[in-house]
Amino acid sequence: MQTMIEVQDLTKYYGPQLAVSRLDFQVAAGEIVGFLGPNGAGKTTTLKILAGFLAPSAGTARINGYDCVTDSLAVRRSLGYVPENVAIYPDLTVTQFLRFAARAKGVAAKAETGEVDRVVSACGLEEVRGKLVGALSKGFRQRLGLAQALVNQPPLLIMDEPTIGLDPSQIVEIRQLIKNLEGAHTVMLSSHILPEVSQLCHRVIIINRGQIVASDTPENLSRQLGQGSRVLMTVAGPTDQVTAALAAVSGVNRVLSQGEGNYLVEADHGVELRPQLAGVVVERGWQLLELKSQEFTLEEVFINLVTEETTEDES
Repeated sequence: MQTMIEVQDLTKYYGPQLAVSRLDFQVAAGEIVGFLGPNGAGKTTTLKILAGFLAPSAGTARINGYDCVTDSLAVRRSLGYVPENVAIYPDLTVTQFLRFAARAKGVAAKAETGEVDRVVSACGLEEVRGKLVGALSKGFRQRLGLAQALVNQPPLLIMDEPTIGLDPSQIVEIRQLIKNLEGAHTVMLSSHILPEVSQLCHRVIIINRGQIVASDTPENLSRQLGQGSRVLMTVAGPTDQVTAALAAVSGVNRVLSQGEGNYLVEADHGVELRPQLAGVVVERGWQLLELKSQEFTLEEVFINLVTEETTEDES
């Protein structure tokens, strides 16, 4: 499979301050990859280097086979960039702004109208294409930012917090627009909304203090890095008695009653307790309505990774 992004030993200093340190990762063509980290971890710096806005202090980054420093124009032709705050010209209409973007990206004059119509349709901008950009809502501005990035069909899209500041309905709409890009474009996005990353991304790269601390699918990270194992149960029985009976099973660390007959049972990592838990419920004559393993969320994995990394640095 073709490699769309290749980063090797990438390092960036701002004066004496180290922002990113010897990053190594690859992104295959067609992947949607989440790039996560706490504030100040180096996410935006890395994305700006990939987009050609910053030069690295050391190491290399290649986009679509082109070096981000020595072939910067070719790199920029290969990508569309959606920054956290989309730069706009408020006195232009949506159509005028997209025509400007098309000309800036070298779209042939005879193809300009068709290309603008294509991205307007892809990003759901039909109803506002005659409006001034300055009069658009935040949601439509984000759509416009995505539309300008899609002009001339670049193989790679880089997005920095694409849904920040949007209301819930707008977030759902932008997520669907990004999901629709799957396969046709490679997407690398940074987001603080971790459920969003779980829903959209094939793979996650987590960075902390300028270094990569994990890289895998959200599912694998949840399995490998979750602290212990968990079982979610629904039992029809007296809450106090059920809680005590489940807690008495060998290997159980904690039982949390979540109301309405729901219980979260926690054990050490890799411990399989479902047969024993089911047996206890049946022996007591209670009804077992549900029994399933519960994966750790990406938020929990993220917090564990970042907290562990910080603790190790301070020890």
